[in-house]
Amino acid sequence: MKKSGIFVHITANVVIILCVVLVAAAGLIDYGVIGTGAGGDKAIYRGNASKPYVTPMINVYWGEEDLPEILEILDRFEVKTTFFVGGSWVAKHPELLKSIAAAGHEIGNHGYLHKDAAKLDLKQNHAEIELCSKQVAALTGKETDLFAPPSGSLSQAMFQSAETLGHRVIMWSKDTIDWRDKDSDLVLKRATNGIQNGDLILMHPTQHTADALPEILKFYRDNGYRVVTVSENIAPDVN
Repeated sequence: MKKSGIFVHITANVVIILCVVLVAAAGLIDYGVIGTGAGGDKAIYRGNASKPYVTPMINVYWGEEDLPEILEILDRFEVKTTFFVGGSWVAKHPELLKSIAAAGHEIGNHGYLHKDAAKLDLKQNHAEIELCSKQVAALTGKETDLFAPPSGSLSQAMFQSAETLGHRVIMWSKDTIDWRDKDSDLVLKRATNGIQNGDLILMHPTQHTADALPEILKFYRDNGYRVVTVSENIAPDVN
């Protein structure tokens, strides 16, 4: 084989290897293993892998009719988790927010109007986070410090706003997609299959989620996992 042919052959193999690596990395990002968001900033996609903790975190902009049942189930299993609430939803349902807080659950920030962070400038992103946090504080006495971007939308302006306001950006490692697929069996499967230490499992207050929740919590308990809040889950080990 001529030298030029050998060079082309080697170059082609290198390109193929690089493509495989890039595809693999893209897959890891999609599933929340790599925590790098827009602009090289860090979002948190899972908790501490050294502890058997899981968090079925619940994003709330609607579903108030199903929240009481979900709160009852969580109380029955004696677990506390994190609810990321929208500010405009809180303004309409202040008593439900108080019920969530009174039950001992952690309250996170899900923006004020569920806007796409990538379509907002710095000032608008700042307002989305700040207004929600102040709305929560007015009703619970405590401002939020965790921010779950609506629709998982990331941007440099959002990261900068979150940092300025003292919020860590929280994503997820598992998504039940319960807002789309109204099937409790699917919710159960997505919340339990391949469960790992530190998983953050995205949910919403729907009836089929409430239907699946007892089996989900029982699965975690029976398999040695402890349900904790996001803050507990992402806390580093202290030596």
